[in-house]
Amino acid sequence: MKNLFDIGGRTAVITGACGVLGSAAARYFAQQGCRVAVLGRQHSADKGAALVAEIEAAGGQAMFAACDVLQTQAVEEAERAVMERFGRIDILINAAGGNLPGATIPPDKTLFDIDIDALRKVSDLNIFGTVIPITVFARDMARRGKGSIINFCSVAGLRPLTRVAGYGAAKAAIANWTKYLGTEMALKFGEGLRVNAIAPGFLLAEQNRSLLMNPDGSLTDRSRSILAHTPFGRFLQPDELFGTLHWLASDASAAVTGTVVSVDGGFGAFSI
Repeated sequence: MKNLFDIGGRTAVITGACGVLGSAAARYFAQQGCRVAVLGRQHSADKGAALVAEIEAAGGQAMFAACDVLQTQAVEEAERAVMERFGRIDILINAAGGNLPGATIPPDKTLFDIDIDALRKVSDLNIFGTVIPITVFARDMARRGKGSIINFCSVAGLRPLTRVAGYGAAKAAIANWTKYLGTEMALKFGEGLRVNAIAPGFLLAEQNRSLLMNPDGSLTDRSRSILAHTPFGRFLQPDELFGTLHWLASDASAAVTGTVVSVDGGFGAFSI
């Protein structure tokens, strides 16, 4: 019987692959037999090269392509490089994204203090930084009528959270885009081309460490509030996303499209 979870020999393109989640996903998919295209901005080239070297040293196949996901021409150049090296694109994981302090509203500020330019940058990075790669890397998938696109949403995009105003709104847009594109791709290119998203809960990373941890290593008030509303009672680890990513990338989820899957330790289900 066919192993529905077998993704060996497929090509996975991962944007934001020099970040914590993106790099972890790149290592995992390489271990599963995928050829991995590691995409990151030019200033992350050293990290990207080191990640590729690590994957190849372990017997995998990988390449790095410098790419600003907000620049269509740069994304197109990366796509050509991937096609020249691997010949096809089967999986696209949009892990590029992020937040800026100016797009947040901390307890001592109000809406009237928000930095509109920062808000615009956060919206661009998370929305267009996902949509532009799809318009480019999904072309090969559309020609063949088969492929899996996985976007990174967030629990902040599924219900409003305090502080992260801009980030939450942008990720809510990604949830909407995912549902829209799931329908769009299936109707016009066939059921083999699927679009889904993963919505991670709270992970402790460099990007949010100052919000979640005090300088002395103790939890901040925000952390205590988060964990009090997370049935698991702890922060998640990057490797706890792998199973869901693998499922969405594989034929095991062949009938799944336009779906946002929460991996949050029960945060979204908890009310009181």
